[in-house]
Amino acid sequence: MTTRRARCSCGELEVVTEGEPLRISMCHCLACQARTGSAFGLQARFAQASVRVSGPSTAYVRTADSGQRVTFHFCPRCGSTVYYELEALPDVVAVAVGAFADPSFPAPRVSVYEARRHPWVGLPEDIEHID
Repeated sequence: MTTRRARCSCGELEVVTEGEPLRISMCHCLACQARTGSAFGLQARFAQASVRVSGPSTAYVRTADSGQRVTFHFCPRCGSTVYYELEALPDVVAVAVGAFADPSFPAPRVSVYEARRHPWVGLPEDIEHID
């Protein structure tokens, strides 16, 4: 079984995952762009039972474009978002792929809110597209 570690920038907040992600997706919504400071957000969803969190976190709750609440957990020291919980999927934890700091992490399989995608962002050929 694959074990992966995701950490904030300063290393105080850590998530350890066991097994493969249930879904890896990129989100082009404007809220994810603002949250990440990038052109999209990239997340890997894991079953809650296969995730261990250690270290302090501060939570920020917002309503997503879907109308569901999302709770983002970030490090109170360095501000890095490491993981989040989706109201619609209470048994799932989404982890920011960049927090794994692993260039060999699998590519996303789903792309959402593509109507807001920056035109220069390339996508894998076999990705599922959701406007």
